[in-house]
Amino acid sequence: MNDKKDINKVVLAYSGGLDTSIILKWLQETYECEVVTFTADLGQCEELEPARAKAELLGIKEIYIEDLREEFVRDYVFPMFRANALYEGVYLLGTSIARPLIAKRQVEIAAATGADAVCHGATGKGNDQVRFELGYYACNPDIKVIAPWREWDLQSRERLIAYAEQNQIPVPKDKRGEAPFSVDANLLHTSSEGKVLEDPSQAAPEFVYQRSVSPEAAPDKPSFISVGFEAGDAVSIDGEKLSPASLLTKLNELGGANGIGRLDLVENRFVGMKSRGVYETPGGTILLTAHRGIESLTLDGGAMHLKDELMPRYAELIYNGFWFAPERQMLQALIDESQRHVAGEVVLKLYKGSVTVVSRSSPNSLYSEEHVTFEEDAVYDQFDAEGFIKLNALRLKLLGRQK
Repeated sequence: MNDKKDINKVVLAYSGGLDTSIILKWLQETYECEVVTFTADLGQCEELEPARAKAELLGIKEIYIEDLREEFVRDYVFPMFRANALYEGVYLLGTSIARPLIAKRQVEIAAATGADAVCHGATGKGNDQVRFELGYYACNPDIKVIAPWREWDLQSRERLIAYAEQNQIPVPKDKRGEAPFSVDANLLHTSSEGKVLEDPSQAAPEFVYQRSVSPEAAPDKPSFISVGFEAGDAVSIDGEKLSPASLLTKLNELGGANGIGRLDLVENRFVGMKSRGVYETPGGTILLTAHRGIESLTLDGGAMHLKDELMPRYAELIYNGFWFAPERQMLQALIDESQRHVAGEVVLKLYKGSVTVVSRSSPNSLYSEEHVTFEEDAVYDQFDAEGFIKLNALRLKLLGRQK
């Protein structure tokens, strides 16, 4: 715990919800310090202006509400998708990738306002506390960090509600009972955890899903779309050029309407325990399939296989909060180099929860129909394969004789 005398001003990551409003008041009481609120619009589909009114109600003078959607997709989501990053083989890292941007802006706002500390609302059991704080320290090694959930004694819903009422913090009717599950959302995904989802032997109820219709309720006819790429990044849908955030928004709409992108996962948290999460990543699921489709045509086989070998390490670094670490940046440089010629168009079929590549084309294609044809050709001497096989078999022959 920090020495209260050392904290004069703190920048709080503030959603405007009940928990962060309680944290705001708690900071004022416990640290007797000035609080700056920072609310980031990362595409969570919530009205953010009420956060300003709530902050003003609690006496806050410096209030930052920023639309970071384009920066989020351009500088965080797209670089991650160039790597085809999947944590534990399936998770598209929607929560993980948002934390470094929030942390970076908090530290920048702290510098701009003369604050000596930053504060987050992550609990002491989860991954987010690690992600936020690694981001803070990477951006400012001397910043002080306040983590209320590791300091206060408000460890139950009842105590939080009681604290809010004692301090005239408005408690909406739907917040008075236990929430059925916890939600984190941004433009890439929606994450649901806890309560009704804590028993992994029980199927997630349909009401948990917020961004997608069930595959069974999706249209009975498939949708076909084309996604254009330049230097490994998606730049257009059906020939229409779109900004990064606009493109992902459109893919979310298309994916959600077709029941695409649902994931029910028991994952290994960085802090050591297993947790069950239900994720919806409709646009990201389409984007991953499309990106792999264009890479299959334009990326050299050796480069592709090396990328696939490195991907789990890259994904783990992001999941664990090491976005600003030199090893992630080194891997990113390698990945970005591989994407220079990854350009072209992929046509995809969206149907009842699935997305599949139908066709792909590129001016940089490495595919040679002349070489792969089953018909007679003049470019490949099939007899060459005999020597190739014999050389590769040599060590196996020697081992075989030994046995």
